[in-house]
Amino acid sequence: MAKRPSAGLPTREQILDFIQTSDTPAGKREIARAFGLTAQQKITLKALLKDMADEGLIDTAPGRAFHKMGGLPKVTVLRIVDVDDGGNVWAQPERWEAEGAPVPRLRVRERKRGALGIGQRILARTEEAGNGWIAHPMKVIAPAAEQILGVLRAETGRLFLTGVEKKERREYPVSDAGGAEAGDLVLCEIAGRPPRVTVRVVERLGDPFATRSFSLIAIHKLGIPDVFAPEALEEAERVAAQPLGDDREDLTHLPIVAIDPADARDHDDAVWAAPDDDPGNEGGWKAIVAIADVSFYVRPGSALDKEARRRGNSVYFPDRVVPMLPEILSADVCSLMEGEDRAALACHLTIGKDGTLQGWRFTRALVRLRANIAYEDAQAIIDGTAADEEELLPVLQPLWSAWRALAKARDAREPLDLDLPERRVVIDQNGRILSVAPRERLDAHRLIEDYMIAANVAAAKALEARRAPVMYRVHEPPAREKLSALKDYLDTFGIAFALGQVIRPATFNRIIDRVGEADFRPQVMEQVLRTQTQAYYAPANQGHFGLSLGSYAHFTSPIRRYADLVVHRALVAAYKLGPGGLLPADDEMERIGTGISQLERRAMEAERDTIDRYVAAYLAEHVGQEVDARITGVTNFGFFATVEGVGGDGLMPVRDLGGEYFRFDEGARTLTGEDSGDVYALGQRLRLKLADANPVSGGLRFELPGGKMALPDRRAPRVLKRRGRPANIRHQGRRK
Repeated sequence: MAKRPSAGLPTREQILDFIQTSDTPAGKREIARAFGLTAQQKITLKALLKDMADEGLIDTAPGRAFHKMGGLPKVTVLRIVDVDDGGNVWAQPERWEAEGAPVPRLRVRERKRGALGIGQRILARTEEAGNGWIAHPMKVIAPAAEQILGVLRAETGRLFLTGVEKKERREYPVSDAGGAEAGDLVLCEIAGRPPRVTVRVVERLGDPFATRSFSLIAIHKLGIPDVFAPEALEEAERVAAQPLGDDREDLTHLPIVAIDPADARDHDDAVWAAPDDDPGNEGGWKAIVAIADVSFYVRPGSALDKEARRRGNSVYFPDRVVPMLPEILSADVCSLMEGEDRAALACHLTIGKDGTLQGWRFTRALVRLRANIAYEDAQAIIDGTAADEEELLPVLQPLWSAWRALAKARDAREPLDLDLPERRVVIDQNGRILSVAPRERLDAHRLIEDYMIAANVAAAKALEARRAPVMYRVHEPPAREKLSALKDYLDTFGIAFALGQVIRPATFNRIIDRVGEADFRPQVMEQVLRTQTQAYYAPANQGHFGLSLGSYAHFTSPIRRYADLVVHRALVAAYKLGPGGLLPADDEMERIGTGISQLERRAMEAERDTIDRYVAAYLAEHVGQEVDARITGVTNFGFFATVEGVGGDGLMPVRDLGGEYFRFDEGARTLTGEDSGDVYALGQRLRLKLADANPVSGGLRFELPGGKMALPDRRAPRVLKRRGRPANIRHQGRRK
């Protein structure tokens, strides 16, 4: 029987940090060796690396391992190889080294017909479409030129380019600065052959340390389209002026309100509730979830539709939003605003007193919001602590009462409940970072979430009732290998987890309850989160494991998600609600689902990377100071730590812990000094000196305070269970 693997599979962040800081190429074998993984854990690592590749977090070296997408990076250089009789343009990758795999042939979607010819090279975003590939050109590249994003550095009268990626170790001499200066963030073309490789600046993006540059780095790095096609902008102006129509249900007499973040850039949804006067639903509620009627403005096959599908979703950064739709729609006529008549698709819900959905119907409606309210303000009104706006209390009280019923139903089905705070970056109008802190979770947040979930369920079931295609939001149960890794992780804390049981979301909630308020609670929640599969969009229903729901679709955010627009169109067509409806064929739904799932992952990566850069910029003002940190990972080469209350992850190499031997216990995931006896373990809190914070890469580096040993917090969790013999006794420096 194979030996059960010990705990401590590295996190995504730790793998990325290792790859980026490794002096040699880092494949699966090197990662497994560095983290001291057992044979069984290597199987789990393989699955994790595949997930990371699917999510666009890592790329793989040609000839060794390839993306799920057949070896094609999401953004790559292509060469035009053919233009057929129908005017279709075809391209192939500039480089292809996958032995035994045919060179893929991609159909290029030209922005302007006839603009590309055979032999030209383009930087393009690739997309899988059915059994083939689509290339979306980003720009034409000069012959023998590839592009790199970096920062200019001056030395001995010459300029050199340093890439923004941690893993980009090489610097390139600049042959043509194009007016850019040292310290500028630039986009360059690479030319020449080793050892005479140079770069030419093609675009100056500004100061890389200016906070508004951090999102630009992500936009350029990941190829996020941030400029609308002229025909899409012209169409947006035209459709924005069209009348809303006379065949809408008039809901302007109802005090419907939108409750959103204080810094919301658009307003998709609004809500209203009142006691149900139907004797058949005694003690129950009737509610309306009104959603911007984007399908009325963005028709299938239009220029706006093509642009929205190309983007897939809006991307939100602390300093800007890259919207899915032009601003005249996303921030104006489609945004539900106080006192303004707006077109909406209304979901009418009947809620039982136990919170279960008794019925639903969908109509095209005209709404006029009573108010746009920030979460904090709505909560203050309900709590009786608001300085004014008490006139909204009669509007909010029925919403809260109906929500308490919905909350009962939610608690009964026991969805996954992980309280992992989201980091919020607050900047002023000049781009200066004011604060980085976890977002406060209020009942007002939970209220809106539960109303939106109810409307999403109703949309899926309504389409199912008409046998119409549904773009489901799918979240499958965890894979067995991930459950096995979780079991081994929990063993290190003495927490039993049986693999043979039926796994439900409540299973994981019980684990968190057993951890209680221990210091390692955040690490356990993170590990539970990593155990889950990644949600995606598809026309085949596999249920939503995390929410503990059998049928679930996204309906409530069509301004910022193409998936919701697909659901709106299906509802309009299936229930004959007017123009703008569409019931796509199964194969088309499959292509759409695959495409928007990939674009969602790209947006998540862009938002995460940008937040990391903002955190590093915020902490840059504290370089040289001691900070409260918490150990999030322990390996045979050191430990990873994050700054408490702020975030940001950095490595503390074992060689910097002192001149003694440090013993790495693979099972317990601890480092123990043989002379001092000091132990470093997961969840441990300690003081560290922040040695460096790089806003361009988002990386942190720690040192020992005062040049002494980093003294552990003696309240740190005791290692409850050890497995296997200690691994990798490493000599660090001169032994005392």
